[in-house]
Amino acid sequence: MTATVADIVKVMEHLAPTDLAEDWDNVGLQVGSLYWPVKKIWVALDPTPDVIQAACNNNVDMLVTHHPMIFKPLKSIDFGTPSGHSIQLAALHQLAVYAAHTNFDSVRGGLNDILVDLIGMKNVKPLFAPEEIQGIGRTGDLLKKTDLNSLAQVIKNKLSLKHIKVVGERDLSISKAAVCTGSGSSLLKAFFASDAQVYISGDLRYHDAKEVQAAQRGLIDTGHFASEHIMVDVLAKRLANQLTRVKLTPSVQAYGGEKDPFVTL
Repeated sequence: MTATVADIVKVMEHLAPTDLAEDWDNVGLQVGSLYWPVKKIWVALDPTPDVIQAACNNNVDMLVTHHPMIFKPLKSIDFGTPSGHSIQLAALHQLAVYAAHTNFDSVRGGLNDILVDLIGMKNVKPLFAPEEIQGIGRTGDLLKKTDLNSLAQVIKNKLSLKHIKVVGERDLSISKAAVCTGSGSSLLKAFFASDAQVYISGDLRYHDAKEVQAAQRGLIDTGHFASEHIMVDVLAKRLANQLTRVKLTPSVQAYGGEKDPFVTL
């Protein structure tokens, strides 16, 4: 029997329960019908117009993304705008779009833990809710004590970055780190409340950098895209494995056409 959008939603909510999402977030089914059939699934970071177009061109039935397609309430849907055209394309091609955003950030084994595993950390717990096993951000011990410069080089290599931004003394001793994938400014106070010597995130601001510098701690800014794009391959594999466990047969593919919109000249 052909799987439906509802079947895939059920599996995704097992992997990233929607009740873990922040109150301000908009997760779950963004466009489409729960009754549409699903034979082909793509996983991507962003439901941008080019990704939507590529999915439609390749007869994809369902697009699972990290960032929501609809974030703020819509006052109108103008098909002449990029977002309106994307909604129009998705509807016309029966492409269901589903987002797992802050719920996938918070869930145990989710995006923050993917980055933690890549860096190499142990004794990990949520940064914002340290008494819980799930929550936004992570803090933990590095597998091996190092310095700020060496850690930045490791992260740069692991994420295949050409450039990485660093704040703090390069020889700062690092044994414990705090991590927040995506934009991490909102968790800066939680970082200062922790005993981590370095904060690893993306989209950090000038004044964030000055605060960290004044506190004589370290900051490593990977950029927003690099800290989150690592979820695409991992989630695609997890989704495919879970579908196999529940005996559903849609194909799952990690979309490989996304690039960081920022280019350093």
